[in-house]
Amino acid sequence: MDMKSTLEIYEARKSFKNKKILETVSCTLTKGEIVGVFGSNGSGKSTLLKILFGTLKADFLDLRINGLSVSQKNVIPNQHIGYLPQDSFLPKHLKVRDIIPMFYEDGDAQDLIFRAPFVEKIAARKAGLLSMGERRYLELLLVAHLPHPFLLLDEPFSMIEPLYKEAITQFLLSLKAKKGILLTDHYYQDVLDIADRNFVLSNGVLSPAQTREDLKNKGYLR
Repeated sequence: MDMKSTLEIYEARKSFKNKKILETVSCTLTKGEIVGVFGSNGSGKSTLLKILFGTLKADFLDLRINGLSVSQKNVIPNQHIGYLPQDSFLPKHLKVRDIIPMFYEDGDAQDLIFRAPFVEKIAARKAGLLSMGERRYLELLLVAHLPHPFLLLDEPFSMIEPLYKEAITQFLLSLKAKKGILLTDHYYQDVLDIADRNFVLSNGVLSPAQTREDLKNKGYLR
């Protein structure tokens, strides 16, 4: 990837039965920026992320990286895009110190996780006993340090303690120098605080929204 890797999404479309979820969703994501996507429940935010990651087939998608077309089926094997889903993927019965080597064989890469703030104090605990904030923070560290140039985050701030919310905020701000980050969260202020650009997904279409007032005008906030 070059210094300014760019992900381009054109006319993503997806329907479930007769209901259109995504109609003509188009946007770009460039390394060095954080882009926020807002939308009500059922608006298609998670659907869009799963399509971009390659785990949900689009009805139509023109996906390009640095101007070159990329097939949905090649996104995962070619490690183009990392993805943090809403649901936890950590094996609950394993201790944190045993989970990290499952993601990173290299010792230096493991050290990046082990030396991150707060990880040492949870290393001996089982994943199933972590708080929401501890779990979400660890999941983000595991996904974000992988080599993908682009990172999709589905609700990284939801329901977590303020201490970990701050840790995630600072980590994402430091990470954007290396990646393009697209995130969605109902905790809209946390997204507005760090995002360079924002959109609202409504009626299957993305439209720009930079401020809280824009979110009101587009019907996302009452």
